[in-house]
Amino acid sequence: MTYLIAFLGALLAGGINTLSGNGSAITLTILMELIGLPADVANGTNRVGILANSVGAGYAFNKAGRFKQTAAMNRQMWQITIITTIGAMLGIYLSLIISNAAYKEIFRYLLVLMLVVILVNPKRWLVVPEDQQPLSVWLTVPIFFVLGIYGGFIQMGMGVFFVAVMVLAAHYDIIQANVVKVLVIIAYTLLAVAIFAWRDLIDWRIGLLMAVGQMLGGYLTARFAAVHPKAGLYAYRLLIVVVFAAIAKAFWP
Repeated sequence: MTYLIAFLGALLAGGINTLSGNGSAITLTILMELIGLPADVANGTNRVGILANSVGAGYAFNKAGRFKQTAAMNRQMWQITIITTIGAMLGIYLSLIISNAAYKEIFRYLLVLMLVVILVNPKRWLVVPEDQQPLSVWLTVPIFFVLGIYGGFIQMGMGVFFVAVMVLAAHYDIIQANVVKVLVIIAYTLLAVAIFAWRDLIDWRIGLLMAVGQMLGGYLTARFAAVHPKAGLYAYRLLIVVVFAAIAKAFWP
């Protein structure tokens, strides 16, 4: 029963991660509260599912032609990937030497701020400006470097913050923002899995089981998102629900 719950939770998390983010709130809860893994091992084990989730979603997005963009936007996508991965290297290092208790405390209030950002002027999430231009390099470097640090350190909520920046600052539509997010997370999570495995902080048995669930959830959701005309609206609504749920969980005594 424990393994069944873990698989179904991973399947749900895979779908949430693909359309919005914060599926790790589900998987980390399962790993720590249900399975009983120590926090550092849960953190490492969770990355196996994240990687599989992103690969499944990336495959589906690629089949649907979602990685085809203008030359300028394609160049920016790779810049964002490289910068975020460099930041993630620092975040992974921090996760190995300090407790994540302080970050979890900060995370609670960041979620509240994120909910405000999402709810203010919702049309900005659903309409792409006709004069869409790549984000300035002076903003790209610091913003995505910091996001990389956060993602490398704890991952939970990374998708929410990343999509928010891509939609509100870089002016991507919400589905294309998720396409870039998938590529970025694959890049730095490969590195994270290698480091956590080297430090023997991965429970491969439960990690691979949940990876199958997350890959399947990511693939099926990405197929839907890539072709459905209202996928952006559904992604926005799901994002609100996920953030509300994460806030409730974070502040629940």
